[in-house]
Parts: sequence; C-alpha cells; structure tokens
Amino acid sequence: MGRLICISNRIPLGPNPSGGLVVALADVLERTGGIWIGSAAETVEAPSDTFTEVEGGKFRRLSFDLSPEDKDNYYAGYANSVLWPLFHDRTDLMEIKGEYYDAYRSVNRRLAKMVHGILRPDDRLWVHDFHLMPMAHELRLLGAKNAIGFFLHTPFPTHLAMQAMPYGAEMCKWLMRYDLVGLQVERDVVHARVGLTLLGGAEEGEGDILRLGKETTRVRAFPIGIDTADFAKLAAEQFEMLPQGIVKPTRQMMIGVDRLDYSKGLPQRFRAFGTFLERHEDWHRHVSLLQISPPTREGVKAYDDIRDELEHLAGRINGRFADITWAPIRYIHRPIPRETLAGLYRAAHVALVTPLMDGMNLVAKEFIAAQNPDDPGVLVLSRFAGAAEQMTEALMVNPHDDEQIAATMLTALSMPRSERSRRYEALMEGLLREDVHWWSERFLVALDEAALASAA
Repeated sequence: MGRLICISNRIPLGPNPSGGLVVALADVLERTGGIWIGSAAETVEAPSDTFTEVEGGKFRRLSFDLSPEDKDNYYAGYANSVLWPLFHDRTDLMEIKGEYYDAYRSVNRRLAKMVHGILRPDDRLWVHDFHLMPMAHELRLLGAKNAIGFFLHTPFPTHLAMQAMPYGAEMCKWLMRYDLVGLQVERDVVHARVGLTLLGGAEEGEGDILRLGKETTRVRAFPIGIDTADFAKLAAEQFEMLPQGIVKPTRQMMIGVDRLDYSKGLPQRFRAFGTFLERHEDWHRHVSLLQISPPTREGVKAYDDIRDELEHLAGRINGRFADITWAPIRYIHRPIPRETLAGLYRAAHVALVTPLMDGMNLVAKEFIAAQNPDDPGVLVLSRFAGAAEQMTEALMVNPHDDEQIAATMLTALSMPRSERSRRYEALMEGLLREDVHWWSERFLVALDEAALASAA
C-alpha cells in the first residue's frame, strides 16, 4: 500500500503534535511513510514553489508558504468571509469580492502543482476542509489518477444558500473530482446530494454514488470522534489538579467552551441564563456559568460585534443578579490549555453546547468522556450541532428559543443521579465505539473501495 498524504490548511507543529486529527492519522502516516502537508505559520513576501521540511515528529511534515496577500484574500477573505458564513447558514455575512476568489483559486492551483511534484502512483490523498475544495480538480488537470478523498469538517450548506455564492455550481464540480466526499452527518449528505444535483448537474446513482459526465464520486457521512479513552483518563487526572475553590459543595457549575464565533449561539446562551435566573430565584448563589471563549479573527467586524455583545450581556446579568459572594457568569476571553479544560469538564455539572449551526462539535463528546461515571453531569445540546445525530441521550434544545433553554437548564440541574447515569452510560458507549480511530479507519477503507470502483 502506498503512502497516505494528508493535506490541510494548517499543519500540526512541535516535536510531538497533539489533537484529535493527529491522533487519528499518526499511526497510518507512520506505517505508510506518509506526509502531512499544511501552510507555514508565518507569511513570506515571495512564496516558494517547493515545500519546507518541518523537523522532528514521528511522521513527515511539509509546509507551503503563504504571502500576506494570500493570508488576507485566500484565508481571511474567501475561506473565512465567504465559505465559513455560507456553510454556517449566515449568507448575510458573506463578503463577495473578486480578489478573494482569485486568491483562493491561485493558492489551491499552486499547492496542487507542488503536491503533484512529489506524488507517487500508489499514494492516497486525504484533503481536509473548505480551504482546499478545488484540490482534486487541480490535481486531475495535472494528470493525477491517485485515490483522492475529501472531508468537510463544517456543515454542508443547503442548495438555496449555495445560490448566494457566485461560484456555487463550480464548487459542485470541484467536489465531483474526488473519489469520496466525506461529511459529518446525514443532514449534510442530504444537503450535498441536493446541491450537487440541482446546482452542479450531477445525476443520482446507486447508493451513495453521484455521476457527472465521466466523473463518479461517493458522498457519505463519517461522524468524527475523539480519542475517548485517552480523554477520560486525562480528565480524571486533571480534575485532581484543579485549584481549590473551583468545586463548591453548595453550588453547581454549568460550562460552555466555544471559540468566539457567531455560529456558536453565545448571546442566546447568555440571554437564556438571564431568563433562568429571573424565573428561579431559589437557584441564586447555587449555580454559575463558566464560559470560555478564546478570541478568533480579531479586527473582523462580525467577531468584534459578538465580543462586544457578550461583554455587555455578561456585565448586565452580573450587575443585576450578583452579590458580594457570587457572580452568575464567569466569562474568560482567552485560551485555556486542553489539560485544564478536561479537568473543568469533569468538575462541571452541566455542559451547554448550543451552537446555531455546527459540523460536529467535539466539546459535547469531550464533556461526556470527562465525566465521573459514579456521578456524571448532563449535556444540553443544540439540535443543530452535528453531534445531535449520534448523542440522542443528551437534552436537546432549539438554540434560538431562550425560554426552552432556560427550562432545560432547570431540568439538567435538577436531574436525579439515576437518570444522569442512564444517559451518560448510553452516550459513553457510543463514544467508545465510534471514536476517532473508528472514524479514520472507516474513511480510508471507504476511499480505497471508491477508488477501486472508479478504476474498474
């Protein structure tokens, strides 16, 4: 079997890189002598047409250069100001500019040439996320006949949303050049099949097959998981290392951990907690919300606006309900180490995972994995998170409905241990069975099968 070549916008750095995707792919990369390709951390004025070797690590890593203009137009522009809002049902926030599209195509074309230069005939390629959707198209134009798979970590947009993008039909044709298109959940498969047929002109085949002229691809759901057993062990260790005062015997803690992004439903969550406190005075001083939201894309108006709104809401709620011994909301606007988060998940009684739209949301899975089996907490989960398709024993909410979220907070905080344990055991069984190793193995087997069928 040939090498696995993994291509993503970012490359895992450091001598011992960590993270769910690294855990999932490290073994097969090592075993096949594979390569991980991603952009360099720093921009350069004149990007090279060759890769730079990233030293250290257990598998080979190659970085490609981006210029400051590439970063502005390809990454911040087309990827994050057009595709990100499109894929998260916020077409009203799209910034459609010709220079963004031109840079996106140019970066993908240049990278494809560099990848083609190192390809061997039996290599398999796994392309990750919306930054690199044209990669298979560009490689096929260069003559590559390798097995190429694509996995989208975000939701897939509806065909109506795709029509807000000038190049929606072209995006469909890019995806048809892959042997396999992997999406998070069945919701996304439905959206993709409708979009690829109605906008892209593809025809339905048997099972998961779509055809466009001579091109054949398969579209299938591969729900990404976490390294469940490892995270459970980490949480148990880190809980014992938390500072004194985090856990209070007379106070329950709800936790939210989300990047500061308009897709995460954070203002709605704060308002729902305000409604809860307004209606349940008996819970004052007996519950607090710890919200951790590291900054992202500072200087972009949509993100600056949500930061200002959250700070205003936290101040208003604390100003109205707090006393000298208790603040309802603790809002942290900076990164917290993964190890500390694991301990905090275990300490929390309730997790609020309430995005307006999300591909999967691994916080939901990490929270459950972190729980004490003898006294587990409760997961409150948005029905618009991809995780909702797998994690049916969570308490489901509509993130747009403040009153429903407030009522569900009460249900979660008041839930007896027997029901908490029943829900936790069912959720944990699924997380252990469908972990990140299951996800990567399932995708790569499907890619091999799709490539063999296409070559037949």
